[in-house]
Amino acid sequence: MAISLRGLLEHDELDLRPLTEHKHRGDMVITWGAVTELLDPSQFLTGREIVLTTGVRQKTKTAQRQFVKVLAANDAVALGFGTGLEHNSVPQATVEAAREVGLPVFEVPYQIPFAAITRLIAEALNSDHLKRVENLLKSHQKLAQTLLSSDLDSMLEDLERMLGTQVALTLHGEVISGDFDPARSWHSRPVATGLRDKCTLHIAEPYVHQTVVDYAQSLIGLELANKARLRASQRQANGQVLEDLAAGTLVGADAAGRLGALGLNPQREHSVILVQAPSHIERLQTLPLPADLSSQVSAMVDDRLVIVVAHSKLQLSIKHLDEYLLTAGVPARVGYGGRYANTTGIRWSYFEALESLRHGERINEPTKLSLTSLLLAARDVPLQDLAIEALGPLQEFDASHDSDLLLTLREYLNRDGSVGAVAESMSLHRNTVRYRIQQISELSGYDPNVTSDRVQLWIALSALELG
Repeated sequence: MAISLRGLLEHDELDLRPLTEHKHRGDMVITWGAVTELLDPSQFLTGREIVLTTGVRQKTKTAQRQFVKVLAANDAVALGFGTGLEHNSVPQATVEAAREVGLPVFEVPYQIPFAAITRLIAEALNSDHLKRVENLLKSHQKLAQTLLSSDLDSMLEDLERMLGTQVALTLHGEVISGDFDPARSWHSRPVATGLRDKCTLHIAEPYVHQTVVDYAQSLIGLELANKARLRASQRQANGQVLEDLAAGTLVGADAAGRLGALGLNPQREHSVILVQAPSHIERLQTLPLPADLSSQVSAMVDDRLVIVVAHSKLQLSIKHLDEYLLTAGVPARVGYGGRYANTTGIRWSYFEALESLRHGERINEPTKLSLTSLLLAARDVPLQDLAIEALGPLQEFDASHDSDLLLTLREYLNRDGSVGAVAESMSLHRNTVRYRIQQISELSGYDPNVTSDRVQLWIALSALELG
């Protein structure tokens, strides 16, 4: 059955050390283990989970107390505080605040990885799930037991033996289990996952319908949905690490250690792929990757899917990824960075990938980083505010007058302020271009003919496009 707080704390191999009273919550069942270094992780909490942190950002007593209050307000079961990194011991302010709100706190010694705790919780939840399925669906025990005790491939092998014919499973046209020969005749059954994934169970002809197939479809959909939820959770957790790396707050040995925990070897060369699909952010959180990228580390950072690629066949994988996204019905832009070693190399490749997305193509090759792109990547510079202040009036004018002031500005900046070149590219009279430049100056407050103002407009336009 699912593990309780008392069961977790009494687990001998973990050596967890309670610092506050937990009797009133000792029997509370833990639904998951959330690892976070955010000061306010409330938007990522669903309640009844263990929250694990090393307190990297909790520098003050106020921050420590506020963090505890956020967890209590979101019905967390307990707080596990990892020591030996940022803090040698659990801060007293944290313990005192926890006692005030009745939140159990326990210390996680340095030698105990958070993954050991979340793995124990996951295994307990999986065991509980197995018992529920067996009780509800006794007539289909074999398939359920195989799936939950082994894997999807093994379950489909059992299904093959039950049906006496070959089966295969595809997702967005990718074969994810079995041996699928398109030249053979197949009976195809859609599998509902609760997501917008195009999953199909293929059964080789001749096929006579059996009830077990209906149940197999349900099990496959449940398994893929569970994997999607776990994938989304993992990408969110991985994103916190990569976000800190990109922001420059994670460096040196700490960076190597946390990247290593994700499965990345900083000594190897890596390239970063970014997938941007503003209208399909939820799909990016759960979307499985093609076979040649499925073993790579993926994350969500700033609503973009990040894939850190260790293998050298990058171009082939990107082409395959683009085709896969189209098949999955996810219109997206893909950008990628160069291949570098070390933690700083991953960060550099991330910025190059981010810069490449500004090209606006479906697949965007990396270019040499500019000071503008690095400025756009800075999180403490209010560039979006600048963009809205300067270009908002142009957007409103274009919307109300069906004009092209923003497009004219982009062409003017891209063509080094040449009125003739802009007129030719937009099929306009030169006087029309000059009039529009005057309108842009009056509406934005920046004169494109003045160098300093032109820089302001260039950065604002870049920030607007990237945003």
